[in-house]
Amino acid sequence: MSMLYLSEPKPLGKLKKGLRTNGAFIAMLLPGLFVLLINNYIPMFGVVIAFKRYRFNKDFFTSILTSEWIGFKNFEFFFKTPQAYEVTRNTILYNFVFIALGVVIPVILAIALNELLNKRLSNFYQSIMFLPYFLSWIVVSYLAYSMLSMENGFINRNIIRALGLESVNWYSEPKYWPFILTFFQVWKYTGYNAVVYHAAISGIDSEYYESAAIDGATKWQQTRFITIPLLQPVIIIMTLLAVGRIFNADFGLFFNVPKDSGALYSVTDVIDTYVFRALRNSNSVGMASASGLYQAVIGCITVFTANFIVRKIDKEKALF
Repeated sequence: MSMLYLSEPKPLGKLKKGLRTNGAFIAMLLPGLFVLLINNYIPMFGVVIAFKRYRFNKDFFTSILTSEWIGFKNFEFFFKTPQAYEVTRNTILYNFVFIALGVVIPVILAIALNELLNKRLSNFYQSIMFLPYFLSWIVVSYLAYSMLSMENGFINRNIIRALGLESVNWYSEPKYWPFILTFFQVWKYTGYNAVVYHAAISGIDSEYYESAAIDGATKWQQTRFITIPLLQPVIIIMTLLAVGRIFNADFGLFFNVPKDSGALYSVTDVIDTYVFRALRNSNSVGMASASGLYQAVIGCITVFTANFIVRKIDKEKALF
């Protein structure tokens, strides 16, 4: 009996053994955990601003503690406005299109790059496609303006007028902008996604393709029955991560590219741009925080729901 009391509890013993075995790896992990704690978890205390009428008092933390608690009134500002449905609809529909095209087009390009025999040429194409990803939306907005300007835009001057047609005032015609915004979003991010998928394809064992070629499989059959099935886990992970931001819009795309034109709000106004303008006009930090919390909570629920569906279909391909 005395030996029983002297022995260490099993969980504590396993913990000490794990620390001895993986001590070096845990030490390497600590700086990253520290940064994650400082940047991601401690600021979560700030969500309380969404439920307060924030007023600055001495410093930030004192302001949070002394500001008046008003419950869900900050959320009412957003949900009771006439534009609430419109901006939510725009945000969701645009993101659905971006998610779909962000899978289909990059996967096709990645497969095409993988089939190039000249690897130097393949790397060159990757670099060319990747370049737009590094451009800010400010730069992209000026590129768009150089193409769409009423007076000297490339499309009006070199194409429409050359055909004898009247110039189009693109910045006052909402019907064109769902296609324009989709084009620039795909142009900017396709290269990045294609590189991710190409890296995943490069990791597929070449013996699969060699065996298929011996059996007489064509390139299309190899792509359909080898490449795409083995690429599915990466596609699902990328899609789930994108689904988590389905209520968040790319502010630079929707604010800078249309030049914040009021005539285009019906098709270019999303939650992020609407909140920015409301914050600029009303200076309500609590309202902006409430909108951000709303987007984060709904995005989290969406990710868990999508991941649950994936787990029901194939547990091995789920994100968690």
